[in-house]
Amino acid sequence: MAHYAIGDIQGCYREFRLLLAQIGFNCGSDTLWLVGDIVNRGPQSLETLQFVMRHTDCIQTVLGNHDLHLLALMYGSGSQKKGDTLSPILKHSDHKKMRDWLRAQPLMLHTEQHVLVHAGLLPEWTVAQAQELADEVGGHLKSRKAADYFAKMYGNTPDRYLEGLKGSDRRRFTTNVMTRMRTLNHDGSLNYAFKSTYADIPPDQCAWFDAPERRHLSHTVIFGHWSALGYRREKNIWALDTGALWGNCLTAVDIHSGAVFSQAAEAA
Repeated sequence: MAHYAIGDIQGCYREFRLLLAQIGFNCGSDTLWLVGDIVNRGPQSLETLQFVMRHTDCIQTVLGNHDLHLLALMYGSGSQKKGDTLSPILKHSDHKKMRDWLRAQPLMLHTEQHVLVHAGLLPEWTVAQAQELADEVGGHLKSRKAADYFAKMYGNTPDRYLEGLKGSDRRRFTTNVMTRMRTLNHDGSLNYAFKSTYADIPPDQCAWFDAPERRHLSHTVIFGHWSALGYRREKNIWALDTGALWGNCLTAVDIHSGAVFSQAAEAA
């Protein structure tokens, strides 16, 4: 029995299936974690979503920003963006079934040693605190309040965590941390603009995992989202978005052995 994790698929279904074949994934005995962003911008978002839905006995995913973008569109919030490849899902006869399955997926999962989240954890959060905040968002997504959540999801404020945050502001901040975060400004606020490589981080910012006094070092955080960061394993983090969508590769890791596998992206 093996436990794998795979980086952002984003509708790159062919690469996903080839990577599963390469690692010899056995749905009867192995388990798989996906870091989120299973859909959008790649050519086969519908097929990827349908495959994951068919294999929930062995595959678990957390929600990424593109998955939430799809859900927002399904609830009438936001608008399609240039480069979106979500129309086959939105127009599908089973789109409500897909919507209800997707909104039941969590923002975060954790075991005794590992955390699975799309973008990362705020340095001052313990694993228990982060899970509580993620579960609060998940509770809204799974309830009749889902439409209200998506109506208030978009936005960059607040940009830092305060114990007194409540309601939609707290849920928006939790969502932004777990699905959009890359770097922090030196005052601890989220920087939403930076999307480049680790080497290009300006001196007035730091990668979220470089922040001092991180309170979740009891666990290794497995995440994706930051394709320019690439594969990285250090400082109790395991970054897995290696830019399959951008012509690089899709990466899988065996969580227990540390073995790394990659599947080159299909030529455009």
